[in-house]
Amino acid sequence: MQIERIHRIVIAGAGVMGGSMALLFVRHGFEVTVYDISQEGLEQCKKRLEEEAGAYEITFTREKECFLQADFVIEAIVENMEVKHRFWREISAMVPEEAILTTNTSGLSISRIAEAVTLPERFCGMHWLNPPHICPLIEVIKGEKTGAGTAELVRRTGIRVGRVPVMLEKEVPGFLINRFQFAVLREAMSLVEAGVAGKEDIDRVFKYGLGLRYACLGPFEIADLGGLDTFYRIASYLFPDLCNATEVPSMLSEPAENGDYGVKTGKGFYEYPGDRAQQVIEKRDADFRKVADCLYADLI
Repeated sequence: MQIERIHRIVIAGAGVMGGSMALLFVRHGFEVTVYDISQEGLEQCKKRLEEEAGAYEITFTREKECFLQADFVIEAIVENMEVKHRFWREISAMVPEEAILTTNTSGLSISRIAEAVTLPERFCGMHWLNPPHICPLIEVIKGEKTGAGTAELVRRTGIRVGRVPVMLEKEVPGFLINRFQFAVLREAMSLVEAGVAGKEDIDRVFKYGLGLRYACLGPFEIADLGGLDTFYRIASYLFPDLCNATEVPSMLSEPAENGDYGVKTGKGFYEYPGDRAQQVIEKRDADFRKVADCLYADLI
C-alpha cells in the first residue's frame, strides 16, 4: 500500500476517542466511516460531533460491510483482549489484503492482539491521546510481526493529519506515555500519603511549573539546559529516595474498588457534584485548545 492510496478510513468504536479521530481525518480530506455495534453509541457520537463536524460528512454504521473497502482501519473498542481478538479475527479476514490495520490500545500487548490478525505484518499499534483532534502526539508501536513498511505507513499517515508520531521499535508495557504518566502518578500519591503536600498543591506544581517546561521541552533537553553536572549531583541523592513501590497504593485502589472512578461517576480524587464533571471536561478541552493554538498552530 502506498501512502497516497490511503483514502478510506474506517474507525471501529464510536466512543470519545473514535469520534475525535473521525473528526480529525475528515477535516484532512479522508473518507471516514465510524463503525460500532451499538446504534445508541453511534447516535451519541453523531450528537457530539454535530457542531464541530460542520459541513464535513462522516458515515456512521453498524454494518460490517464497511470494512470490505477499507484502506486503513483504526480499532478503538473496549480495552479487553478477548473482545479485541474476536473483532480482529473477523475483521482482518474481511478487509483487503493491502489494508493497514491498527489498534488504539493504551497498553495491551500489540503482539498478543496480533495473534488474532490475518496477515499480522500489516498490523501495529497506533495510540492516540485524548482528545485526538487536539493532542498532536501519536505512539506508533511495532509488534513482533509488524512489517517495517507498515509502521512507516502508519507514521506517515499520522503526519498527513497534522500529528506528531513517535516510533517504538519494540513494545513495552504501557508504551511511552503511560510509563511516564504512571511513574509521575506513583510519586505524586506517595508524597500525598507521606503528608508532604496535598493533591491540590501537587496538581498546581504541574499546571503552573512542570507543565510549562514540558510543553516546550523534553526531559533530556531540560537536563542539558540545567547542566548534566547539576542533574548528576541531584540524581545521586534523590534517586534512592524516590518511590519505587510495586503495589498499587490504597489511595488509588480503594476508590477504584469502591466504584469512584472520577468524572465518569462524580467522585474520584476530587468530587464532581451536579454538572461539575461536564464543566471540568469542557474547561480541559478549552485549555488544551489554547495551548495547542499557541504551540502547534502549524500542525492543527
